[in-house]
Amino acid sequence: MSLRGDGPIDELAIPSGTTVEEHDLVVDGDVLVGGQSTVELGVRGRNVAIGERVSVANDIEAEGDCRLDTWCSVDGNVLVGEDAYLGERVTVTGRLMVSGDLDIGDDVTIEEGFEANGWIVIRNPVPTIVFYFIVLSQLLRVGETDAAGELAEALADGDDVRDPLLVPRSAEISDDAWRVSTPATVGDDCRLHGNLRAESIRVGERNEVFGSLRARDDVTVGAGTVIHGDVTTRGGTVTVEAGARVLGDVSAGDLVVYDGAEIQGTLRARGEMKLVQETADEDDQSGDAEAEDADDTESAESGSSEANEAADTEADDVESVDSDDGEAGDETADASADETATVKPDAGADAAGTAADES
Repeated sequence: MSLRGDGPIDELAIPSGTTVEEHDLVVDGDVLVGGQSTVELGVRGRNVAIGERVSVANDIEAEGDCRLDTWCSVDGNVLVGEDAYLGERVTVTGRLMVSGDLDIGDDVTIEEGFEANGWIVIRNPVPTIVFYFIVLSQLLRVGETDAAGELAEALADGDDVRDPLLVPRSAEISDDAWRVSTPATVGDDCRLHGNLRAESIRVGERNEVFGSLRARDDVTVGAGTVIHGDVTTRGGTVTVEAGARVLGDVSAGDLVVYDGAEIQGTLRARGEMKLVQETADEDDQSGDAEAEDADDTESAESGSSEANEAADTEADDVESVDSDDGEAGDETADASADETATVKPDAGADAAGTAADES
């Protein structure tokens, strides 16, 4: 990876868990700083790679390898857990301590001396870690994400793969401000000092920033994040998620504030201003109510179908009973007619006979 000129570092990426402790920038993973940048803090990380003409105003501590490109200056000590690579005309005002091998270029100035437990070679090599970064960046450029992932796992050497701190070219980082001309992304659970200035800013969850946020484009403040300052954008959209706190003013083109966010200052929006209320629970409840209604409807439909079947059965029974009753009635009527036809003549004859006898 080329750390000079226009390289692949196209944003300020602050990984989760990054903190600023007593003028030191502390990162669990690697640190990559682009060329011609100014870092007015110390740097502590796993592998540290500093680009061309970068100025570091305090100590550098690397658990793994450390790379200082040409014309770098470090106002402090450099402590390296494994191998160190120093390019031409590097200046270290303190002491250089290397646990592994040391590759060093020409015209390097180490004011308080150096010590290396491994081999010391005076040359200008391309360090192995930088070679790996070059290969990794080319794989990402051509879209070979699977191969890049395998290479990253191999570089991790069985350890957990952690996101690096990426500082773009010509950045300025200090206790006062973090200034970059690219987008900036802050992970989760970070504690930062200084005002953040970037093209666009996205701050994750549960962060604490002792400073303000200012960008040309969109700014997003994640849930549970506390901003000890103002949030300003020229023409973009400021989004303050639920649970976030802004202790200053908010000024934006468009403003979106979620229910549960706290803004202690003044709200200013040149465009639209929206208050978003979370309705996920209500949607779930309405979905459950709709499901219950659907179950009740199905039960009612099944009950009505059973009722219809019972009604049809009763209707069939009624029809069969009616038909039986009709046939029985017809037989009774026929029998009554026969009996009437039989009785009436006899009755008439008896009546006539009786009348004749009486006369």
